Amino acid sequence: MKRPQGFNPEAPGGPGKPTPPPEPVRAPGKPRPVARAVPRESTRSAEAEARGSLRRAKRERRRFERDEVRRFTRRSRRRRIGWLTAAGAVAVLAGLLLVAIYSPLLALRNIQVEGASRIPAGELVSALDDQLGTPLPLLDLGRVRDELRAYPLIESYSTESRPPDTLVVRIVERTPIATVPAEDGFRLVDPAGVVIELLAERPAGVPLLDIGDADTSSDRFDAAAEVLVALPADFVGSVDTVSASTQDDVSLVLTDGTRVVWGSSDASAVKAARLPALVEANAGREVSEYDVSSPDNLVVR
Repeated sequence: MKRPQGFNPEAPGGPGKPTPPPEPVRAPGKPRPVARAVPRESTRSAEAEARGSLRRAKRERRRFERDEVRRFTRRSRRRRIGWLTAAGAVAVLAGLLLVAIYSPLLALRNIQVEGASRIPAGELVSALDDQLGTPLPLLDLGRVRDELRAYPLIESYSTESRPPDTLVVRIVERTPIATVPAEDGFRLVDPAGVVIELLAERPAGVPLLDIGDADTSSDRFDAAAEVLVALPADFVGSVDTVSASTQDDVSLVLTDGTRVVWGSSDASAVKAARLPALVEANAGREVSEYDVSSPDNLVVR
């Protein structure tokens, strides 16, 4: 019977057990390695150094945390100071505003009216004096409007508060352009047809408007008014009568009796600029009529 490889009945392991591997052979003269013990002093030194490093790391950590707390606290303090400063400024401004609104130092004591010529300024002051004693910021401008609206001569107005105690009212009066015959006299009207004044006699220097049976809301009135507005202010006094049988048939009669054929109100600005020059160029001549209905072809008769 064939025995397994490595079987040796006389081996130390006994029959049936494999032979142990041979011990390594040391080279001649080489000593066996011996495990050396670490000195106890070196171990203690390393532990002490580690504990020192840990303590230093803890100190650095605490110092860092303290710096962070100081920086956060400083930032919060600055933010709080900024909010408090802003709140204080707002409170001061609010206090000054309340003083300005309700202080008797800013109460209305004087009313000045500027631009009034046909309307007595004292009459307008009397109409507004019920607001005397009211602080300027609390003036009721709606009541001022209502009081001035009662005067048809006023075309527009503006107000200005002048601290500490004055209200200035600037008036723009309506400009009369013509007189219109009425049953009880003459009505002085502006370009919008608003009656400025009712007069018993015709005023001098204001043209008389003849529009037949039409009223101031008609096209005939609008055409005649447009002609009068276009004429130079220093020439209007030379116009005695303005007639408009239709809106395309406007004519003038000058104070010397000369007739002016105007035609429609188209190109009124050009006609108004050329008519005075035409009249001046024919001064001293016997002229019965100027025809400016075609401003590019002026005719003198």
